[in-house]
Amino acid sequence: MEIIAQYGGVFIVLACLFGFFMAWGIGANDVANAMGTSVGSRALTISQAIGVAVVFEFLGAYLAGGEVTATIRQGIIDAQVMADHPELMIYGMLSALLAAGTWLLIASFNGWPVSTTHSIVGSIVGFAAVGISVDAIYWSKVGGIVASWVTSPVLAGTISFGLFMSVKHLILDTDDPFGRAKRFIPVYMWMVGFMISMVTLLKGLKHIGLDLDLGLGSRFANALLFSAVIGLLVAGFGALLLRRVKEVPDKMNRFGSVERVFAILMIFTACSMAFAHGSNDVANAVGPLAAVVSTVRSGGAIAATAAMPWWILLVGGLGIVAGLATYGWRVIVTVGRKITELTPSRGFAAELGAAGTVVVASATGLPISTTHTLVGAVLGVGFARGIGALNLRTVGQIFVSWIITLPAGAGLAIVFFFIFKTAFSF
Repeated sequence: MEIIAQYGGVFIVLACLFGFFMAWGIGANDVANAMGTSVGSRALTISQAIGVAVVFEFLGAYLAGGEVTATIRQGIIDAQVMADHPELMIYGMLSALLAAGTWLLIASFNGWPVSTTHSIVGSIVGFAAVGISVDAIYWSKVGGIVASWVTSPVLAGTISFGLFMSVKHLILDTDDPFGRAKRFIPVYMWMVGFMISMVTLLKGLKHIGLDLDLGLGSRFANALLFSAVIGLLVAGFGALLLRRVKEVPDKMNRFGSVERVFAILMIFTACSMAFAHGSNDVANAVGPLAAVVSTVRSGGAIAATAAMPWWILLVGGLGIVAGLATYGWRVIVTVGRKITELTPSRGFAAELGAAGTVVVASATGLPISTTHTLVGAVLGVGFARGIGALNLRTVGQIFVSWIITLPAGAGLAIVFFFIFKTAFSF
């Protein structure tokens, strides 16, 4: 308790700096979830993608980042184990933020799309296992995260594969692809509106405590009805826009007019996914930050949850924007261009497949990574064209970076934990 009283101000300043650093890593790395396919399909340029994502990532992080956030991420560790020594909680959360941010910096520099959630979870597991006690960790949660390495990319890849094959069968491989596009694309527009609304309502707006209670018995059922209506509105609006789209003959590319329509869809999905992503993943940075602030302000009492001051969300939102604007392009290029060649129709299938996977995971409680989900979706679209369409070297590098994310975060956190413990014990 004396250490907290003596160094409380220092701990809060360090937590803000490290929280901003972690949020920077989220912006630099995880933004590819929203922008990678749009850039790869050339629906947006890199500069346009950064501009769109800056706005919607920040709005999602700041407006829907949460009034109340669990200070112990996802029940990874038992806070009561540190009740008699709350300074260990502070050292641990500072270490976790710094370690996860450092690993994201390394991954982003190399263009590796890794999971920010896995980075922070690995860091928390590392300091808790070595610095506190192995028994303080909920290992079943860690096991679920490891399982998601397989389940999320496979599920997203399967959905995206099916979506792109339906596009090929219904639109591209026909005698009149443009006419068929005008007939079937409103259906895909409905799916986009439905899926993105479900992602935002289930993965994003849950943080602001919004209760969509229509008397349907569950939050998922309420979101289902809202999303179906929003999907109809999107499809109706899209059908009106399609009336103005005229076919432009192109001897070099008979699908040019069709791809222009899909490019419009890609812009919509990119904006919506950026908002949902910002609202969800900002917790990876501000959760540990809120833990430190709450523990210091309470004089050492460790609470399971903490009120989220507006300025903490601002730190997270600004950090995401800074990371995206300065280093986000490296991972965007990897996801969008180095795995497989994307067109707007392929990028659309990947984006919607990833969104669909997030919706299914939210409904079933399956722990997933949005990064793994989108990479799996892009792989699924590539498989639809044959394995030769994939850059297997890039795929291998991505898989290796996934495997080492947890131990890398854990190892760095252990080192930083003992540095902080030693530095503030004198």
